[in-house]
Amino acid sequence: MIPTADELVTDCSRCQGLCCVATGFSRSADFPIDKPPGVPCSNLDPDFRCRVHDALPALGFRGCVRFDCLGAGVRVSRAAGERTWREHPAFSATLFAAFARMRALHELLFYLHEARTRLADDPLHASIDAALAGVEAVCSGALEDLATLDVDAVRSRAAPLLRTASERLRSASPGPRLDLAGKDLIGKDLTRKDLRGASLRGALLIGARLDGLDLSLADFTGADVRDASARGARLDGALFLRPDQRRDLGRGEP
Repeated sequence: MIPTADELVTDCSRCQGLCCVATGFSRSADFPIDKPPGVPCSNLDPDFRCRVHDALPALGFRGCVRFDCLGAGVRVSRAAGERTWREHPAFSATLFAAFARMRALHELLFYLHEARTRLADDPLHASIDAALAGVEAVCSGALEDLATLDVDAVRSRAAPLLRTASERLRSASPGPRLDLAGKDLIGKDLTRKDLRGASLRGALLIGARLDGLDLSLADFTGADVRDASARGARLDGALFLRPDQRRDLGRGEP
């Protein structure tokens, strides 16, 4: 069975606050405090809600605003049932490990779903369907199995397929299709480059300037776009742009 994309939407109201406990962070421009992994954030209420959610940016919790679990928290919480990390502390390590791996798998599902939608009439479609079904089967397994899963192995099986999908999609771009994959572009002014159809896979675009650019068919798989400026940029046709990346760049959409 081919899964739908419905599972890939974050809904904090149906999660046991896993991102607020499982993940750790250090005092920085994105966080005003240090928090070790596995320790509940001091802003987390007993009902798993953030008591300062509406004021996160003002209080310096920009990292919380940027984070998107792509529905992993909902899915793990649902699979856990009554086994919350508060009431079943012995199960918490399994929950937290499963959450981290589910987030990675949901990101992979996000990329595969987009490839499937954009290549609906392509011969690659059947291979994408098979990959989607395979990853979905892993996601639907027991949390105990998921907690010890080798996510890199799952990614490596899908990576060639996604690269091929990217190449086919970008081949339709009228742009020069620059290969900037993995490049260090931190703080760079890219406003004079034609990035239509560019490969920006894994590129470091932190603080880069993309203002006014047409980013149609540019591949953003795994690109770090924190604090990048994209005012007036065209993002609607960009490839594999996750919701968290879109939020960082979305202020630039016309």
